[in-house]
Amino acid sequence: MIKINLLESVTDRPRGGVAAVEEKVTNPVAQTILHSVIVAVLLFAGMGYDYFSAHWQKANAMAELQHQKQINDEMNAVNRERADLEKKVKEIQDRIDAIQKLRASQQGPSAVLASLRERVNAVPGLFLQSVEQKGDSLEIVGLSPDEAAVTRFGQSLEFSSGLFSNLNITTERKPAEMVKTSSANTPPAASSQSEDPNAPKPQVVAFTIKCSYKPPQQQSSQNSSPSNTPPANQVAQR
Repeated sequence: MIKINLLESVTDRPRGGVAAVEEKVTNPVAQTILHSVIVAVLLFAGMGYDYFSAHWQKANAMAELQHQKQINDEMNAVNRERADLEKKVKEIQDRIDAIQKLRASQQGPSAVLASLRERVNAVPGLFLQSVEQKGDSLEIVGLSPDEAAVTRFGQSLEFSSGLFSNLNITTERKPAEMVKTSSANTPPAASSQSEDPNAPKPQVVAFTIKCSYKPPQQQSSQNSSPSNTPPANQVAQR
C-alpha cells in the first residue's frame, strides 16, 4: 500500500535544472557578469563597425585624392601645352610683323618709281636722270625739251592727293651736247642736231625737283588725326 505524506514541504523537494538556472539568473553576481559580457560584445561590435567604416571612408578619400591628383596633372599638362602654343603663336606673329615691315621697306622705292613712271609717261619728251630718296625727302633730276613739260610734270606731282608735297622746282637751259647721257638713255632733244654749223644749237631744260614723299600708309595714318599743315606752293626758278 502506497503512503503519501501531505505535510512534506514543497521546498524540501529536490530541485530540477530549470530551477538551478533561475537561481543563477537571479543571482546579482551573475547578472553583473552577464551585463558586462553584453556590454563588451556591444562595445566590440561598435568598435568593429567604426573601424571598418573609417577604413572604407579612408579608402574612398584616397581614391578621390588620386583622382584629383590625376586631374591636376592633366590640367598642368594642358596649361603647359597652352603656354607653348601661345609662345609659338607669338613667335609666328613676330615673324609676320617682321616680314610685313621688310616688305613695306622693300616696296618703298618700287612704289616711288611706279608713281613717277605713271606721271612721266603722261608727259611726252620728259627724261629722268636720277631719283634719290632720303627718308621722306625726294630729289628728282631730269631733262625736258621745254619748260612746259616740266610744268605739267610738276602739276601732276602737286595734285597727287598728298603723295608728293612741298615741291621746289629748279630749271636751267643747257645745250644738248653738254648733257651727259648714255646711248641707251638719250633724250629726244639731244638727237635732233642740225648739220649746219651756223644753225642754232638745240637746247634742253635740265630740272631738279625736291619734294616730300608720303606713302599711302602714312597718308591714311595722318588723315585719321587732325593736321594743321598749310598746303605747299610750287616754286619755279630759272
